[in-house]
Amino acid sequence: MSGVTLERVEKRFGETRVIHGVDLEVADGEFCVFVGPSGCGKSTLLRMVAGLEETTAGTIRIGGRDVTRVDPAERGVAMVFQTYALYPHMTVAENMGFGLRMTGHPRSEIRRKVAEAARILKLEELLDRKPKQLSGGQRQRVAIGRAIVRGPEVFLFDEPLSNLDAELRVGMRVEIARLHREIGATMIYVTHDQVEAMTLADKIVVLRAGRIEQAGAPLDLYHDPDNRFVAGFIGSPSMNFVAGIVAEGGVRAPGLSAAPVVPGGATLPAAGRPVTLGLRPQHIGIDPAGSTHRVELTEALGGVSYVHLSAGSGERIVVEAREDRPAPEGARVGLRFDPAQVLAFDPDSGARLR
Repeated sequence: MSGVTLERVEKRFGETRVIHGVDLEVADGEFCVFVGPSGCGKSTLLRMVAGLEETTAGTIRIGGRDVTRVDPAERGVAMVFQTYALYPHMTVAENMGFGLRMTGHPRSEIRRKVAEAARILKLEELLDRKPKQLSGGQRQRVAIGRAIVRGPEVFLFDEPLSNLDAELRVGMRVEIARLHREIGATMIYVTHDQVEAMTLADKIVVLRAGRIEQAGAPLDLYHDPDNRFVAGFIGSPSMNFVAGIVAEGGVRAPGLSAAPVVPGGATLPAAGRPVTLGLRPQHIGIDPAGSTHRVELTEALGGVSYVHLSAGSGERIVVEAREDRPAPEGARVGLRFDPAQVLAFDPDSGARLR
């Protein structure tokens, strides 16, 4: 078993606490993604699992073994960084096998493990090349191969695709997902890109200011967020949020509708209390017969268009449409939506109203 367990894990730098009592269970063979804005503590938490940052308090277990104070080399983990860190004077094969050579493994075993990693990553034809002869995506695959040959219990990825262009990022996402399916190892992956998180993860852990906001399967977080932060962070474009007041018959939210809105499954506070309503762009349609919103901009991407609207209340709404030109800029339109898709949040705490 190679699952990872964090129990009340904390990290302090002097008097500043940056990780606040994190509890987390990553199952054996699970692909877990830490996601959140810059400075939320995701890389710090990953480095604590790796042993590159000292754990101030709490316990870290890998495969049931307490590794909180264990040397990084003895934890059974391999880390892939944002920078490739390849030796420029060595070939691909030499870079991949260097760690094993330093620990005294026989040459025959090194060749076998390098060949197997090269097969998995489709690097067989590149083994004699130097890093300068490789593309960015190929270099990142070599860095991953260097981790594979070590045969770790857990793979740790710290924003490994950040240095790649958009096309290569998509290709490498597919490669990493395929790698996980083939070797079945436990993987923990850090990114600020929620699209990467949604496409790669079995489990997403959303972090903010050193705390876990919510953890679960990607579509569970997407469809059933616990709070406004998770609802706004997961999904692209982001969820639309408008202010409302509880009234007779529902919530009056001029930024969304002239009529009261009854959010699906929400227990609303007393009349007169404020609430925040959330609705995803793909759950909204444009009503050409309406006049409550003004079309400010249309982003036509081919298969889909994003229409940016301004309400009379001054709030902004983004609508996902399948037409190239759903409405001309400057036009006045209304909105169509299913109230059951509307989520309600407490405006002060951000907690979901259920």
